[in-house]
Amino acid sequence: MYLGIDLGTSAVKTVLVDDVQRVIASESRLLATVSPQSGYYEQDPAQWIDTTFATLDALKASHADALAAVRGIGLSGQMHGATLLDVSGKPLRPCILWNDGRSAAECRILEQRWPALRAVTGNKAMAGFTAPKLLWIATHEPEIFAATKLVLLPKAYLRLVLSGEAIEDVSDASGSLWLDAARRDWSDAALAATGLSRDHMPRLVEGCAPATTLRSELARRWGMTRQPVIAGGAGDNPAGAVGIGAIEPGTAFVSLGTSGALLAPTNRIAANPDRVVHTFCHAIPGMWIQAGAILSAASCLAWTARLFGVTEAELLAPLRSRPQAPSPVSFLPYLAGERTPHDDPAVRGMLDGLSHGTDRGTIVQAVLEGVAFALADCRDALADAGIAIAEADVIGGGSRSAFWLSVLANVLNVPIHRFAGGETGAAFGAARLGRLAVTGEAIAAVCTRPQRVETFEPDAGLVDAYAERLPAWRELYRPRH
Repeated sequence: MYLGIDLGTSAVKTVLVDDVQRVIASESRLLATVSPQSGYYEQDPAQWIDTTFATLDALKASHADALAAVRGIGLSGQMHGATLLDVSGKPLRPCILWNDGRSAAECRILEQRWPALRAVTGNKAMAGFTAPKLLWIATHEPEIFAATKLVLLPKAYLRLVLSGEAIEDVSDASGSLWLDAARRDWSDAALAATGLSRDHMPRLVEGCAPATTLRSELARRWGMTRQPVIAGGAGDNPAGAVGIGAIEPGTAFVSLGTSGALLAPTNRIAANPDRVVHTFCHAIPGMWIQAGAILSAASCLAWTARLFGVTEAELLAPLRSRPQAPSPVSFLPYLAGERTPHDDPAVRGMLDGLSHGTDRGTIVQAVLEGVAFALADCRDALADAGIAIAEADVIGGGSRSAFWLSVLANVLNVPIHRFAGGETGAAFGAARLGRLAVTGEAIAAVCTRPQRVETFEPDAGLVDAYAERLPAWRELYRPRH
C-alpha cells in the first residue's frame, strides 16, 4: 500500500493506492490563501500541517487496515513558495506563494547580479519563483532575512514535519532559480546572488529516490505497522506527469488546476526563457519538463462562480457538451498577472465585448475560452523551443468539464484526452514515486499510462473560428509596467 499527498494551493489531497495501482481511498481538505494587498498571496504553513494531518486522520477512521499497510509515501506540492525558518525550524512569516507578484523589481536586480541565470537555470527570473522573493525579504523585512536559517518549498516543509529532515527533490528545486538544471544540483553562484549559501538549503534527491522515513510517533498515530519510506516526490506538475505516465519525449499534457500549464517531457533541456518557457527537472532521473505556465486557470471559473453567487457546477450545467461558436465576449484570464508569454505580474483580467444581451452563459463560455487562448500562447512558446504538440492529456479539476475540454481541443487544434480520476493526478503520481522509492522497480513498469476514458477531437469549423478570434484576443493585452 502506498500514500500520495498533494499539497496544492486550494486543497491538500491524499490518496491510498494499492499494489495494483488502484486508488482505494482519498481525502481532501481546503486551504485558505490570504492576500494582504493586491498582487500579494500568502499561506500559513501551520495550515498545511493541520490540513494534511486531517486527511490522514480521516483515512485512519475509514480505511485503518489499508493505512496500516502503507510502505511508501510520496509528496507533491505547489511550487516556488518561500517558507523561511529560524534556527529552531519554525516559520518566521507566512509563506509567499507562487502567484505572488511583489518581487518584480528584484527579478531585474537578480539578473543584473548574475548574468548567467538564464543559461544555468533554463529560466527567466520571474516574480513567482523563489529566489526573487528572498531579495524582496532582504530589502523589506531585513530582520526576517537575518533570522532565516533554512529556506524550504512548501512540500519540503511538510516533509520536515513528517520526518524531521530538510530534503527537497530536484523537480521542485528547479522552480527556485537556485538550481543548475543540467547538473541537477544547487548553484553556488545563484545562492550567492541572493545572499545565501548551501547551508540555507535542504539536501537534494531525485523524485523517485528514498529520502527519509516517517517519524515513529506519526506512524503510531496513524496505526502504521512500519515507518514508511518517504520518497523525494515532485512539484505538482512533474508529479502529475508521473501520474499519467508522461515520462518520455513526445508526450504532452495540460494541467487545469488553480493555475494552468502546457507541459512536455524532454530528454534534453530545450530552454526558451525569452518566451517565458519554464525549464524544470522531471521527477524521473535524466529527464526534464518544458512548460508554458499561466497563473489562473480553474481559479478563473471559481472567481466567476463567486461573482454570480453560485457553484462552479451550476455555472457549467447549462452549457452543452461542446460549443456551437466562440463567445461574442472575450476574457483575459490574468486575474493574478501572467507568466507565459508575458511575464507580467501587474497585468489584470478583462471582460471585453459586453452588451445588454450578454447573459451568464456567454460570460462563462468566454472565461473558459480565455484560459484556452492563454494555453495557445503556451503552445506557441513551446513551438519556438522546437517542441510541437500533436495531442495532449489533461489533468486537474478543470478536466471534469467536457465543454471546457472541447473548447481546448478546438483552440489548440489537437486531440485532448481525459482520464478517470484526472483531478487527483498529482497525488496519484506522488504515490507512484513513493512506491518506486520502496521497491526500486523499473520506472516504466510503474509509471504506465492510465486508460483514457474520453477523447475530444477538434472540429474543423470551430478550429477555424477560434483561430480567427485568437489574434484579436491577443490584442487586448496591454502591459501595466
